[in-house]
Amino acid sequence: MRVAITGSTGLIGSALTRSLLADGHDVVRLVRDRSATSRESAWWDPVGGKVQPGALDGVDAVVHLAGAGIGDRRWNAAYKTEIRRSRTAGTETIARACAEAATPPRVLVSASATGYYGDTDDLVIEESAPAGDDFLADVCAAWEAAADPAREAGVRVVHPRTGLVVSAQGGAFGRLLPLFRFGLGGRLGSGEQYWPFISLTDHIAALRFAIAAEELSGPVNFTAPEPVTNRAVTEALGRALHRPTLAAVPAFVLRAVLGEFATGITCSCRAVPSALLKSGFDFARPTIDEALRSALGAN
Repeated sequence: MRVAITGSTGLIGSALTRSLLADGHDVVRLVRDRSATSRESAWWDPVGGKVQPGALDGVDAVVHLAGAGIGDRRWNAAYKTEIRRSRTAGTETIARACAEAATPPRVLVSASATGYYGDTDDLVIEESAPAGDDFLADVCAAWEAAADPAREAGVRVVHPRTGLVVSAQGGAFGRLLPLFRFGLGGRLGSGEQYWPFISLTDHIAALRFAIAAEELSGPVNFTAPEPVTNRAVTEALGRALHRPTLAAVPAFVLRAVLGEFATGITCSCRAVPSALLKSGFDFARPTIDEALRSALGAN
């Protein structure tokens, strides 16, 4: 296959690139540097709405992962605008480029997140569940809708609604690990909120599965089949690292430190991967303990 990827330098994008190249596939990295015009890279301007002419011609699949980091900065009005714009404008740019390619790709895998559902307490959440009513839910809904130009052109579009990616290499989970290594880790908020997680290994495998599985389209929960609470994640980290997990950060402290972003940490989403399981996807790391062992290099 020949696969174009945005966000190829991020945690997921870099791992997907390595996986595809290792199996002999061609990868086109879409980057913002306009001097990047080779068989392995092409430029794009997500906000300006432009993609290097011909960059997607002959591409079998496009995987769109780029977007401003949700937890990179404290939210204010300007950064919330940037979070939304980076996702909607970038997705529309890629979707239109897919639609206008001389030979459109067979599939566009365009990222989303379990934040689409908002706070759902302990309800089991499948892909048919409605959108929530908070900022992240609104962003996710607009993010997915921005891929409509590709859908209207007949391109199969898959939206991986990703949960917490368990990896020591980066992302939100990677930021938690140092605290736990020093014995400073503990539950966040009540600890009873469900955190939908997925190992990095399974996330990459699921992306490749979504590219190949013709029956998959629309939203697909990229979460492990056994959802766990923040308390359970905390206890699993303590076991894996042989460290105490007695610390606890109350919700009001999280709000004081993180502002509105704290909502994404303390809300609950018990999402399950119904679409993946029905399509025959086999999780290699289905439990939090297995995901942690993989992330920490124990297997």
